[in-house]
Amino acid sequence: MKETPRNLWRLLALLFAFTLLAAACGSDDDGDSGSDDAADEADGGSDDAADDAEAGDADDGGDTADGGEAAAFDFSGVDITVGSKDFTEQIVMGEILVQALEEYGATVNNQVNLGGTVVNREALLAGEIDTYWEYNGTGWTVHLEQEEPSFDAETLTADVAEKDLADNGIQWIGRSPFNDTYGFAASPALAEENGEFDLQAMADYLAANPDAVLCLETEFPNRPDGLILFEEATGYTVPESQVNILETGVIYTETGDGNCDFGEIFTTDGRIASLGLSLVEDPGVFIIYNLSLTMPDELYQANQADWDALVEAILAPLDEETMTELNRRVSDGEDAAAVAADYLGTIGLVMEG
Repeated sequence: MKETPRNLWRLLALLFAFTLLAAACGSDDDGDSGSDDAADEADGGSDDAADDAEAGDADDGGDTADGGEAAAFDFSGVDITVGSKDFTEQIVMGEILVQALEEYGATVNNQVNLGGTVVNREALLAGEIDTYWEYNGTGWTVHLEQEEPSFDAETLTADVAEKDLADNGIQWIGRSPFNDTYGFAASPALAEENGEFDLQAMADYLAANPDAVLCLETEFPNRPDGLILFEEATGYTVPESQVNILETGVIYTETGDGNCDFGEIFTTDGRIASLGLSLVEDPGVFIIYNLSLTMPDELYQANQADWDALVEAILAPLDEETMTELNRRVSDGEDAAAVAADYLGTIGLVMEG
């Protein structure tokens, strides 16, 4: 039960919106280069990140979006199907979107955790879902089949948005401060024995140890933004005999247990710190992956101001530390929907009652 009328909340939110959103603009581009977003799940999974978020330090972002453009949100009468990919970060983001839309009047068909990248993209193009969160690096290299993406987040997102709209009628809305890129982690035992690795040292170790195991997701060896970038940068072609294909979540636990010497990871994954994995240093080989909301242009145009405002309010607080902490909580056993609700309450998009 909401004891304070929502209109009053919205009026209060509007008073703060200009100041708070201005604060966001001042720091929006800091997390955008290289593989820092891969460190999103790794570094942000630290105890400091956990303490900060639970103590309300996510208020840095929350202040930015506290109420956001809430006075303009009106999705009443909108029927929408929300999808997401099938890993922790995407499930959390999907639940955040579902709950925010329901809060502001939409009727939502929740298809969060729908499947992998190809499944969601094909569902979007076929009209089987209406929207899902996607990464700019994936959009450029996988969906649009382009080469040489920009390593500037703003430029890459603009490039993807322009071409996907022109070619496929798909809008890209907003851009997250966090950049969740690909990376590798070494097992705790391997790191303890050999020290920290960078990508070249990892390649040299694999070359010198034919029995070493590299654990990868199904898509990674064939993605244009995947294993090939490591191989081109280091000069080492990983033989099939060294590759073990596993599900995303299993890679982390198997690497933590030492059954994988190295595992493919997302750099904002909280399990890197939780399992004691050692992040392999990336000098800027893997491309950047900031998040945007994708949907058909027709759907966007019907509620353009509302979509822009809602996405800005959701994404503005999500720096690498905050996103990593949300991921860590789910990886440690909390329900993704509950974590999403907590985040929306913290930033003021859903009023507790």
